[in-house]
Amino acid sequence: MTENRQSPAPRSRNDAVVVGVCLAFVGGMIGMSYAAVPLYDMFCRVTGYNGTTQRVEQVSTTILDRKMTVTFDANVAPGLPWEFKPLQREVTLRIGETAQVEFEAKNTSDVPTTGQAIFNVTPMVAGAYFNKVQCFCFNETELKPGETLKMPVVFYIDPDIVNTPETNNIGTLTLSYTFYPRENAKPVALRSGTDGAETNKL
Repeated sequence: MTENRQSPAPRSRNDAVVVGVCLAFVGGMIGMSYAAVPLYDMFCRVTGYNGTTQRVEQVSTTILDRKMTVTFDANVAPGLPWEFKPLQREVTLRIGETAQVEFEAKNTSDVPTTGQAIFNVTPMVAGAYFNKVQCFCFNETELKPGETLKMPVVFYIDPDIVNTPETNNIGTLTLSYTFYPRENAKPVALRSGTDGAETNKL
C-alpha cells in the first residue's frame, strides 16, 4: 500500500505569507505612531484644541474697545536646570491690540543646556483666538553655563473671540509655558532639593 504524503512546499509558502503580513502590520503601526505626533500637533494648531495658540505672520488690523487681561505662568520640567519666569505678572490690553512681554531664563548649571518650550492657554476654548507673532517657543533655546536670557513674546487676541457664545464672556486668559530638556540631549541633574517641575511666578 502506497502512503500519500503532502508536499511541505504549500505550507511553507503559507507561513511566509503570514509572516510577511505580520511584519507589514507592525511596520505600519510604527509608521503611524511616528506620524501621530506631528498630525496631532497640526490638528491642535489649526483648531486651538487643548488650549494650543495660533502662530501668525502679521498683527491684527482690527482693534476693539473691549479689554481683556492676560496672565503669565512659567514652569521648568525635571531634567532641565533652569530658572524661568515672566517679567510681568499680567497685562491688560484691548482685543486685537498687539502686545509684547518678556520672559527670562537662566541656566543654573555649569554646562551648556538646551530646552524647548511648550505652551497652552486657559480657558482652553480660547486657545484658537490667541495669536502669536513672535515667540521663543518656536525654536529650541540653548543657554551657556550661568547664562541669563530675556525672551520676548509678541501676541494679540483675535477679535473674533467676541463672536462665539463659548468665548464671548471671557475676561481673563492665562498663557502658560513649560520648558523641557531637548529630546536626546544629555540629561543634567537638578539642583539639590528640586523635586518635580519648578514653577516660578511673579
